[in-house]
Parts: sequence; structure tokens; C-alpha cells
Amino acid sequence: MSQATSTKLQPHRHQDDPKGFVTAVEHASEERGLRLTPLRREVLELVAAAGKPVKAYDLLDQLRERHGNAAPPTVYRALDFLLEHGFIHKLESINAFVSCHHPAEAHQVPFLICDVCASAQEVCDTRVADLIEAQAKAFGFRPQAQTLEVHGVCRNCRKG
Repeated sequence: MSQATSTKLQPHRHQDDPKGFVTAVEHASEERGLRLTPLRREVLELVAAAGKPVKAYDLLDQLRERHGNAAPPTVYRALDFLLEHGFIHKLESINAFVSCHHPAEAHQVPFLICDVCASAQEVCDTRVADLIEAQAKAFGFRPQAQTLEVHGVCRNCRKG
């Protein structure tokens, strides 16, 4: 990676470990005065443990295996809370949820989504979000949220 490119990357550490990710979210929740209920925590743990984007009804099935009586509104309320506070991302094009690599900071990042294995990779480079923001401003548009999703085939699937 060239020095010019590396200076544009957001300084952060990815949380690839599901338990470490949940712990980071717990700390962020405490710092912000948020209530991470047992159900919200459990949904967060399931999203983190999936290791790739997971659909709401798959989460519901997993909760039903554990509790038997979980209902769709329960899962969606937990997901809405986690989304609202930036702990997870929703990938609209595949209608699935994925853990945020840096849950303690507000940010907008694009995703590279593999159409073969369904993996999703956050691209943590501020230049992309800055460019979209600048273009929006030039058109007099004020963005409220952005999620850029790029579909293709990941390195592992191309090798196989």
C-alpha cells in the first residue's frame, strides 16, 4: 500500500473476534448511556457469530431454537436499536445485517459483497465517503445516510 493511500485510511482496529466485538459494543453502550438489553445483546451475538451477512429471519430461527417463542417484531426491534446506534450495518441489496468493524465511532463505509459466498467486507477508506459527501454538496443535496454496496466475487471464491 502506498503512503498516499495509507494516510487516507481511518485509524481503527477491526473487531473480527465475535466476543471482542460484543465487549466493544457493551463498552460503547455504557459510554453513551444506552441500554443493551439481554435480547439486544443476544441478537448482536448472533450477528457477530455469523461471520457474514445474516438475514433477520435466520436470526429469528436461531432465537426460536433457544427460546421457542421469539416473534419477528422482537428481532426487528433489536436490529433497529443496533442499527440506530451504529453497532451493525444493513446491506439493503441482500436484505441482511453484518457487524460493524468499529462500533465505537460514527462512520459511513462502502461494502464489497461476494455474490458467491455472501461475504461482505467493509472498505474503511474515508476518501469514498468524502467524495460522495462532496458530490452531494455540489448538487445541493444533504445526505442523511449512505451505504454503498459493490457486488462481485471475492479473492477466495476466484481462487476456487
